[in-house]
Amino acid sequence: MSVYNGERFLAEAVESILSQRFGDFEFLILDDGSRDGTRDILAEYGGRDPRIRVILRENRGLVASLNQLIGEARAPLVARMDADDISHRERFSRQLAFLAGNPDYGVIGSWCDDIDERGGPYPLSAPPHPTDHAAFLAAIPAGQPLLCHPAVMYRRDLVLRVGGYHAAFRHCEDLDLWLRLASVTKLGSLPEKLIRNRHYPEQVSSRHATEQQIGAVVAQLAWAERVSGRPDPTETLSALPPIDGLDALFGREGVGRGVRARVAPGLLYSRAGMRDEGFDLVVRHLREGGERAGMWRTVARLMTFGEPRRAAKLAATLARR
Repeated sequence: MSVYNGERFLAEAVESILSQRFGDFEFLILDDGSRDGTRDILAEYGGRDPRIRVILRENRGLVASLNQLIGEARAPLVARMDADDISHRERFSRQLAFLAGNPDYGVIGSWCDDIDERGGPYPLSAPPHPTDHAAFLAAIPAGQPLLCHPAVMYRRDLVLRVGGYHAAFRHCEDLDLWLRLASVTKLGSLPEKLIRNRHYPEQVSSRHATEQQIGAVVAQLAWAERVSGRPDPTETLSALPPIDGLDALFGREGVGRGVRARVAPGLLYSRAGMRDEGFDLVVRHLREGGERAGMWRTVARLMTFGEPRRAAKLAATLARR
């Protein structure tokens, strides 16, 4: 578990791990330079339960934190957990049993019970995570969800073999990792809701929607290059180039335009995305002749977001033919 300024939900998340029916584990928790009460909470739990090993350091971000945790882990299996989610008491037992009985699988997740910040239902329309490797592979080109990151358990040696989490895919580092692991092992999810996955406006996936969605599309492009037997141009990058630099990176024209076309529809309902660089991406997409369906509703939505100037700019773009 990596945590940064996570005092709000941290105790509940930690308790859900400490109460696992399978209790023979080391619980590594890295505080990534928190400035709230996180460290006090961790000190209390660390003094109470010897299974907990707390790591304190300055802020370096989630990718660096996860790679450090994997490097310091001493068990052959690693279970991921976020500081705002809640694991079912049987989670570890069910995942351990699956991996013991299926040595060809290197990663096993689970279905999720999606909740809001108060613990109430958070309805999502996405299909359930694929339960076997064949379904996992079929979900990749369809752009469907692959794994719930905080619900996974994986074999440490396999993750290290493919280079761990890549910094270039900040905010979608898990997707990139699953796509790279798919070439060396099988992946899937148990068809049981073994984690309560929390959604709220302040979390990273909400605040960095544009960067996350761009990175996800580029990760899928890199996967397609590998599947086709071509070199992965992102393999050694520490950061992705701007969208306009993707044509040069992949060595062909139209890559950047294609990325904008795939990302734009997913940003239209994102308050954060339409307030950051995602808005300019959508406008550029329209000027390139992109799909206009639903865009006038987005003008109205920008007004409700308190963005009248952006609403006017989008309306003017739509009015041009």
